[in-house]
Amino acid sequence: MTLNSIGDLARGLTLRTRSTEIKSQIETLSYEMSTGKVRDISDRLAGDYSHLLDLERNLERLQAFSVATAEARIFTDAMQLGLKTFSDSVSEISSSLLSFGTANQTVTHEQASVLARNELDTMISALNGRAGGRSLFSGTATDVSALSAADTLLSSLQAELTGLTTLTDIRQAAEDWFNDPARFDAVIYQGSTASLSPIQISENEQVEVSITATDPALKAALRDTAVAALASDAALNWAPDLRTALFTQLGVDLSNAQNATVNLRAQVGTAEARVEQAATRNAAAKTSAESARNDLILADPYETAARLQTVQFQLESLYSVTVRNANLSLVNFLR
Repeated sequence: MTLNSIGDLARGLTLRTRSTEIKSQIETLSYEMSTGKVRDISDRLAGDYSHLLDLERNLERLQAFSVATAEARIFTDAMQLGLKTFSDSVSEISSSLLSFGTANQTVTHEQASVLARNELDTMISALNGRAGGRSLFSGTATDVSALSAADTLLSSLQAELTGLTTLTDIRQAAEDWFNDPARFDAVIYQGSTASLSPIQISENEQVEVSITATDPALKAALRDTAVAALASDAALNWAPDLRTALFTQLGVDLSNAQNATVNLRAQVGTAEARVEQAATRNAAAKTSAESARNDLILADPYETAARLQTVQFQLESLYSVTVRNANLSLVNFLR
């Protein structure tokens, strides 16, 4: 009877080789269990990476759009809040001037001017708002506040109104000063004449928020509020009857200006809605792309766990065989 066998060194080498193979399998399966992805993607895809790379590019693009929509949401929300504060101030001063205008008393006039000055500070502060370190109403000059302080505005306007004694002349002078590019736009407005570029929020969609502090509706409200704040100025020395008529007319004008600011808020609201819709669509597209990518590279957790358990058992069995071989001796063999 012919007996074939291998030597101890060959047997040891065989056992070590098999042990290395099993450990490598355990390492691969452990990686797949912990990450949820197959380790050998090339084998899974049969070497064809085109579909996977296309999905990865789509996901990177969608991630960029996700950042863009988040920034656009922050910017438009802050702009909406600023316009709301501005509009609330216009509403407050409008109703107050209409009520103060019925009283032809110096004390009441002074109260109206003080209120107008306070609301003017609030309105300018609202237009000087920032979001993410960028000025909201300064156009492309996002690094500077849109408007100078109220003191600068009032002192500049006061010089234009000095010496005027009729309601028509006062209103016309104020309107001319605010509409002159060399005056309000150059002295008070510190932003850029260029509007912000549209924000790309999806593959084929942009949203534009190009409102600046030089918008006619905003300037009209600032103008009338500033005139009301100066109405009781001693340096101007306007007669009580003129102040009463001026407050009444300014109250009416500010009421109309408030309607214009509501239209601006509607524009921003439309932009906000488009940003939200784009964000929702981008999120859905991202989820779909991630699902498709996972179908390509994810490892089945149940199958991986079963294979890992099987390979671990094989390793334990191999160790048992190795121990038994190590304990072999002629005496034990003869027994």
